[in-house]
Amino acid sequence: MALKFLVSAVAAVAITVSAAAQAAPRGTPESFADLAERLSPAVVNISSAQKTPGAKASGDNSQLQKKFSPQAVSLGSGFIVDPKGIVVTNNHVIDNADQVTVTMHDGREFKATIRAVDRETDIAVLQLDAPPAKLPFVSFGDSTVARVGDWVLAIGNPFGLGGTVTVGIISARNRDIDAGNFDDFIQTDAAINRGNSGGPLFDMAGKVIGINTAIYSQTGGSVGVGFAVPSDLAGVVVEQLLANGETRRGWLGVSIDEMTPKLATELGFDRPRGAVVSVVRPNSPALSAGVQPNDIILDFNKRPVNTVRDLTRAVADTPVGSTVPMTVLRDGKRVILRVTVDRRETRVLANAPGPQLQGGLKTSGLTLERPTRDVIEAFGLAPDTEGVVVTAVDPDSQAAIVLQPGDIILEIGWERMTRPEAAATKLDKLRNLNSGPVQIYVQRGELLFYESLRP
Repeated sequence: MALKFLVSAVAAVAITVSAAAQAAPRGTPESFADLAERLSPAVVNISSAQKTPGAKASGDNSQLQKKFSPQAVSLGSGFIVDPKGIVVTNNHVIDNADQVTVTMHDGREFKATIRAVDRETDIAVLQLDAPPAKLPFVSFGDSTVARVGDWVLAIGNPFGLGGTVTVGIISARNRDIDAGNFDDFIQTDAAINRGNSGGPLFDMAGKVIGINTAIYSQTGGSVGVGFAVPSDLAGVVVEQLLANGETRRGWLGVSIDEMTPKLATELGFDRPRGAVVSVVRPNSPALSAGVQPNDIILDFNKRPVNTVRDLTRAVADTPVGSTVPMTVLRDGKRVILRVTVDRRETRVLANAPGPQLQGGLKTSGLTLERPTRDVIEAFGLAPDTEGVVVTAVDPDSQAAIVLQPGDIILEIGWERMTRPEAAATKLDKLRNLNSGPVQIYVQRGELLFYESLRP
């Protein structure tokens, strides 16, 4: 027994030394005070307001005139990234705002203009009106080198209290919380509460490695599970918003599914990886490049594709108009294709509005109708059309990412749909259950495809 214990102890020491050689622990800082003092002046509080119309008698003539009284609707956080007064925050902090006020760490207030937004990643860029000559600012860091267990510091405006500093570690990376197509969140246990939205998550070098965006909580308060948009994604979005006033993401034109463990075993893979092509859309870059249904995309533009999210992100990050290599597995053989990327916003998001029709049932950003004679004529559908017709799509909704006017919803969650009322009830139920995206079966012209819709 003594010999066995001695061997075990030696082995433990060897493992410890080896691990230390690979990554020496950084230790716990004695204080975060110097870092907080240096960074806090660049973090701002943001209040947004909407103008509500009312009526008021004017002067001596008692003539009624419209008066708009501002009503605060949102409190959040943000941070200055340029001394000229450029502020980054979450889109949901300022969404639909008529007035935006930015309050500095020292109490100074400035009106701000919404310069550009990206709803898909929930990022907004503001411009301070008449900013002073010198403003404190911070810079984006490299979130790709951040590791689980690294210290992070969050500064923000929880519950409208003003500049508040909290500290924690990176709890996980690459989190998908069903917030959108580009989910890649950093998870942290630094306390993040209502009002922290849009504020920065700093590393110990004082660089912004994330934008605090969401929390998981059953009470509305922090339970140590917060999520931040990583800087490698946010930085690119902010850069595009500043340069173009909008995002310019790549688009491939395929519907894709995750590889199943069964298929991975049949292919001899050690684990599921790759994205399985289910549908190749007409007039798409994928079709022009020779992509076929059942192809398995293994890498795109030299970036490995292990999951569907990997492909979505890799394509979106590719400059529009560039031609890049893509490796697919087809009939057991690797095939390298060259694909010229189109622009997502013009091919998917910017759907032209359909014909103006009266009525329709509205749900989840969609207006749904039966395939009546008027609807069939308006959208040029086949006379024997069955299903639920999408006659309008709210461009600001999640539905606008995957659907457009004239689409026919055939199934929702494997359930056949023939009446708008049934479709609305199904979507409303799933939304109330917070069940996440649901698979829908859609007909668009002669094309049939599956998509994921967040109710």
